[in-house]
Amino acid sequence: MKNIVLIAHDVKKPELVKFINEHKEWIVGVNLIATGRTAEYIESQGIDVKHLSPGKSGGYNEITERIKLKEIDIVIFLRDPLIKQGHHEDIQDLLEACNMHNIPLSTNYASAELLILGYIKKEDYERRKSMDE
Repeated sequence: MKNIVLIAHDVKKPELVKFINEHKEWIVGVNLIATGRTAEYIESQGIDVKHLSPGKSGGYNEITERIKLKEIDIVIFLRDPLIKQGHHEDIQDLLEACNMHNIPLSTNYASAELLILGYIKKEDYERRKSMDE
């Protein structure tokens, strides 16, 4: 696991920072990548993150392109269920790119935990398997 994308709607930004802080040991050495305001919020909490453009200014499209280039391992997108975003094609494209390119996507805290734990377990299994060969 090298690159994790972090996106959060405004009301979910504190929850995303809480997630990162509670799971620091799980993401040691991982590049955290975030869209504009999410990156600014995460950084304001003392966490290093690579900035992309704000979502509405092309950030979602930047992530979609990185997914297509296989540069992203996991996407964590903590979404506010009260926001209806059917008109945001760039968000739909990002979600569809995750599905098309088999990139794990989490939209809530619990699934983010399971994704990262699963990825860690998978990497450990692959490491042990290669040692046995």
